[in-house]
Amino acid sequence: MDTSSVLFNQLKGAEPFFLFAGPNVIESEDHILRMAEHIKTITTKLGLPLVFKSSFDKANRTSSKSFRGPGMAEGLKILEKVKVAYDIPIVTDVHETIQCEPVGRVADIIQIPAFLCRQTDLLVAAAKTGRIINIKKGQFCASSVMVNSAEKIRLAGNPNVMVCERGTMFGYNDLIVDPRNLEWMREANCPVVADITHSLQQPAGRKLDGGGVASGGLRELIPCIARTAVAVGVDGIFMEVHDNPLNAPVDGPTQWPLRHLEELLEELMAIARVSKGKQHFNIDLTPYHV
Repeated sequence: MDTSSVLFNQLKGAEPFFLFAGPNVIESEDHILRMAEHIKTITTKLGLPLVFKSSFDKANRTSSKSFRGPGMAEGLKILEKVKVAYDIPIVTDVHETIQCEPVGRVADIIQIPAFLCRQTDLLVAAAKTGRIINIKKGQFCASSVMVNSAEKIRLAGNPNVMVCERGTMFGYNDLIVDPRNLEWMREANCPVVADITHSLQQPAGRKLDGGGVASGGLRELIPCIARTAVAVGVDGIFMEVHDNPLNAPVDGPTQWPLRHLEELLEELMAIARVSKGKQHFNIDLTPYHV
């Protein structure tokens, strides 16, 4: 069995769930290595399967002046150092078909951004790398769209696909999380991941001093969304974590403080272990005589 299939089966069978975690974007090699070491220490202690997440380029920023990251060439070098130094798999995102092949040489999981979840050429190019593909559900999409997106990966010859809920647009500057989607997305017949941080973004909802806007967020509700997701019974949790979120260059308002990571994960694991969310509830509609 190839390494992607081995990892996919390990994550698919993880109990109570697996974790994608790391800072939103690569800020520096030193910062990424420190974050990876600390997060791995926590997840090893708790017995949670970890996939380290960070982006080399945040192509979808609110402003052209926003920090984007070191770029693909330098970013992949840094992610490879993390992978080797701490022996942990890597997930990172792509935005163009041309990025898939080089990213696939380093990343164990290639992530398709929510805005690109229906882009057939990108999905096929990512699938052909043979890596696991994590597709984020578009903020504008019904959960049923993920069935078709996952099928595009399989039809390209790659059975190792998962889908990720990251909120649904609610008006102009807000997202809501509909827990029904966590159940309905199982129709894609693959692992379901809940992004508990991006789903609390308020896109272009924060006015900046001197004019302009940036994305805001509701960090204080991350535990609420996380508790809901593990109670429903998701296979994986995606969360962005930072040691200094107030000074994070990207998505600071929705990054979870590193100092509280272990505490939150302990609670989520406890909830997941008592929930029967992963089990199908057989409803008997035959007459009930009392």
